Amino acid sequence: MLNNKCKICRRLGVKLFLKGEKCSSPKCPMIRRPYPPGPKRKRRRKTFSEYGKELREKQKLRNFYNLRETQLRKYVKEILKKGGKTKDPTALLIEKLEARFDNVVFRLGFANSHIQARQLISHKHFLINGKPVNIPSYSLKKDDKISIKSQKRKKAIFQKLPTLLKKKQLPSWLKIDKEKLEGEVIGVPLIEEVAPFAEISAIFEFYSR
Repeated sequence: MLNNKCKICRRLGVKLFLKGEKCSSPKCPMIRRPYPPGPKRKRRRKTFSEYGKELREKQKLRNFYNLRETQLRKYVKEILKKGGKTKDPTALLIEKLEARFDNVVFRLGFANSHIQARQLISHKHFLINGKPVNIPSYSLKKDDKISIKSQKRKKAIFQKLPTLLKKKQLPSWLKIDKEKLEGEVIGVPLIEEVAPFAEISAIFEFYSR
């Protein structure tokens, strides 16, 4: 039976990279079974109401970033409360989500999924500016440096990193020293660099109800 995480992608009709390397391989269920899970007679994509579409987009974003419902609601409500006076609310939300510690670890290639990044951070595998931080939601800023604890680098999970990082393409706001295994935030996350897997405006509509 397929893993539940793969079923999430199939149900939402978009690859959310919840299973790390498997998602980029030919074995990915989204490639082998690009239709919703369940009996054949129910595999046709439904026609959703406006509310259903908004709910669906919210689920895509929440699952991609591995957020709890309360976390995503908090981010959106904070932006709605400010009224987006200085910046586009959509861009603000992406900035907040991309700047999360667990997302940066994932984007740098230190973890193969947001789920794995969250686990590694919680187990104190990383440092920010030389200090241990075990809060996945910690918001990073420009000039912050992320590194792997020296005593953790010998763990099996990091052994393939030098090879994997050679193929890794980073967003423009991050850079990495592949020899030292140290990443750095050099700018602000850009919405243009985030895969358009979800319609962010629909998510604001959902939480505005």
